[in-house]
This record gives sequence, C-alpha cells and structure tokens, in this order.
Amino acid sequence: MTLQIIRRTIMLSAICLFPFLGVCQKSIDWKTLSDVTFKQEYVKEFDGYFQIPTFGASVKELKDKEVIITGYVLALDKAKNLYMLSKNPMASCFFCGGGGPETIMEVNFKSNIDYETDDIATLKGTLVLNKDDVNHTNYMLIDAVGF
Repeated sequence: MTLQIIRRTIMLSAICLFPFLGVCQKSIDWKTLSDVTFKQEYVKEFDGYFQIPTFGASVKELKDKEVIITGYVLALDKAKNLYMLSKNPMASCFFCGGGGPETIMEVNFKSNIDYETDDIATLKGTLVLNKDDVNHTNYMLIDAVGF
C-alpha cells in the first residue's frame, strides 16, 4: 500500500512540474549584450559606412532563445506598434549619444500594447541577432510580452 502512495505522489509531482520543464527563458542584462565588437563596413545600398557587429560567444549562446530583459521603452510610433528597448532613458539613449548600438533592441510585440517613452519594462521574447540587415537593430526581441 505504501509503494502505491509513493508511486502516485511521484506521478502527481511529475504531472504538476511538467509544464515548468519547458520554461527555458534566461534573464539577461545589458552587460551581457555588450559582448560584441563593431567594424565599419561600406553598404552599397545606402552608399555609406555602418557599424557591423561581431557577436561574442556569450551573445551567440542566446541566439534565437527566449530571454527576459529590463530596460527603458522608446515608443517610436505607438499607432504602428513600433517600439525599442534601451539600456538608458531617452535623454541618454544610443540615438542621443549615450551608448553604442548594443544598448538598444527592436521590439516586436505579440499583440498591441501601450507603453510610453521612458517606461521601465521587463519583457520576454525571442532574441534575434542581426548582423546583415542595416534597416534593423543588431538585437531584436520577437514575440515579446511584458510582465
């Protein structure tokens, strides 16, 4: 009888814990994303030079993985659901000279949201590393959700 109770307890525990086994998101910070170097390269399409990234090993490990990161929201066009997440608030973000391209990321939300510029947000999504398309940032958070 005791063996049956132990088996049931183990089965019940396994069933209850199973959904959590697939949770593989990793909390990251902006320091982690600074493991990148840049090289000026000419891009014919724009007839100009751009900073092309070479991602370090710690960043490459995060490629296409679900991550959680906290930063300052930059609401570029709320009507079109265009947002970025920044290491710094708007007054000192990358675009205002407060850091390099590794201090921002494009955010593509799963659904429409309503953040304001300089809101602090913790977001979860899939981290995409972009080194080829200069129309987008080097880091992109896809299917993002806030919590």
